[in-house]
Amino acid sequence: MGIVKLSFYKDKKIFVTGHTGFKGTWLCKMLINAGAEVTGYALKPPTNPSLFELSSIENEMESIIHNIRDIKHLEQAFSKAQPEIVIHLAAQPLVLESYALPHQTYETNIMGTVNLLECIRKNNSVQSVLVVTTDKVYENNEWIWGYRENDTLGGHDPYSSSKSCSELITNSYNRSYFIDRNIAISTVRAGNVIGGGDFAKNRIVPDCIRAAEKNTTIIVRNPNSKRHYQHVIEALYAYLMIIQKQYNNLEVSSSYNVAPDDSNCISTITLVCLFCEKWKEATEIKLNWSNSTSETASHESTYLILDNSKFKHVFNWQSKWSVDTSIKKTIEWTIAYLANENISSVMDKQILDFINDKK
Repeated sequence: MGIVKLSFYKDKKIFVTGHTGFKGTWLCKMLINAGAEVTGYALKPPTNPSLFELSSIENEMESIIHNIRDIKHLEQAFSKAQPEIVIHLAAQPLVLESYALPHQTYETNIMGTVNLLECIRKNNSVQSVLVVTTDKVYENNEWIWGYRENDTLGGHDPYSSSKSCSELITNSYNRSYFIDRNIAISTVRAGNVIGGGDFAKNRIVPDCIRAAEKNTTIIVRNPNSKRHYQHVIEALYAYLMIIQKQYNNLEVSSSYNVAPDDSNCISTITLVCLFCEKWKEATEIKLNWSNSTSETASHESTYLILDNSKFKHVFNWQSKWSVDTSIKKTIEWTIAYLANENISSVMDKQILDFINDKK
């Protein structure tokens, strides 16, 4: 697979939005371990419990708890940080939540992106930018083959359409302001990520973990939907590769599907059965599941698959951890959490496990 020289990040000033979320916490942990000077800007952790609080990384970075929709405050924080690298994760990230709170979703995902791009436009410190969107930015035609980066953007629900807008806005700012200043900026559209510390509602792996913790039946919505699944560390490692490469070579900045190979594209029910199998192997406890016919299932696409050919070609990328390994690592983290182990140390170990995997 492509290589990230994490030493590249040592002493780099990095501004991360959405740092209190699941992916944001793992990302900041990786950057801090690499010796980066990290400033995070986000709302309070979105769940209770939260990985951000369990990891204790707040003590190792500049953590600013505020709303990205407040452009004046964001500009002040950004100007003070003077980052070389910007990673934009802040979002309202849940499809079902977007149906309940469309105005907040659009304002956060669209104007939050605009506000951050304005900060970049007004400061001269930035060299490399990554805007994280989603696999749901594409106009979903329920194709059984993967979407490519040049396929039509769209989105039927408020979340998906707002992230499509974020892609268009980023491209506009790039063409209007950043190309002439040699600022490298890419967008990434990632498939579903899984891993320890995701406590979000209405996500299948966290739902499995909650059921396992309470020894109750796993409720499965839309069991036949098919998605790519990758471990959160793998996705973030890919992000760091893009940021590093485009920092030194503006020509590689673009839009990329960050997804594993098709062997990691499975149905929801296959994922649930795999989780039950691995949970029993680790704990000797058998779990059960049942299909839900709730209305929420009708809001979810059946097929949503990404073609990763471009990413593999440009960066010589190859997935390291299979979905099988990703589930094992998620269960390993969960068992450590339930045993009240030091979560920071558990995260450090799993990050090193990934880096040292020679596949």
